[in-house]
Amino acid sequence: MAEQTHVLFVEDDDVIREATQLALERDGFVVTAMPDGLSGLEAFRADRPDIALLDVMVPGLDGVSLCRRIRDESTVPVIMLSARADSIDVVLGLEAGADDYVTKPFDGAVLVARIRAVLRRFGHASGPRSAGESEGGSSVPAGGVLSFGDGDGVLEIDTVGMEVRRGGTPVALTPTEMRLLLEFSSAPGTVLSRDKLLERVWDYGWGGDTRVVDVHVQRLRTKVGQDRIETVRGFGYKLRG
Repeated sequence: MAEQTHVLFVEDDDVIREATQLALERDGFVVTAMPDGLSGLEAFRADRPDIALLDVMVPGLDGVSLCRRIRDESTVPVIMLSARADSIDVVLGLEAGADDYVTKPFDGAVLVARIRAVLRRFGHASGPRSAGESEGGSSVPAGGVLSFGDGDGVLEIDTVGMEVRRGGTPVALTPTEMRLLLEFSSAPGTVLSRDKLLERVWDYGWGGDTRVVDVHVQRLRTKVGQDRIETVRGFGYKLRG
């Protein structure tokens, strides 16, 4: 898998940048490493990598702003790198469109595992699956167009064409948002816990930060309707039929 995967890595610390690049290359990834956000944006536009690793605090154009610029142009997966797990920058990065984040300092093996998990979610080098089964082992609708609500606000999900319409208007979702919506639509009215969503959508067999789920649910709500996904306090979320 990894030998064909092109990683854009933006990090201003020379030691971290060089050590991480070597570690990723040893695992077979092709790496373009840049020291600042502006050169990172240029490299992204020139090379169109398969995934971007962006440090939050880089000069020229910070990682959050760079993530927004990338998300304006592409749905390529983005992982933010943050020095502190409790930093507001983590939430800002996720709100900017990042799919996941890794806290520094990080173990090289952990970073590689996280990259591969994200790529599986995005369909990179994933093997054939039976109908109705997603990469993370979750069940999603096997096919057809699902409809929720009525009138001008009806939400339509084409589970074959991977298209979503709200009131007849196409809705642009990132792959992570689409997978999240498919999980909800596979069991409308059923409460899905944050841990279950982390396992099914983010492929976290080892647990993870539930802020990732919360921010993505908020982003999804702005696109499919604030009332379409209901918060069940203390338990999780559910899709209203």
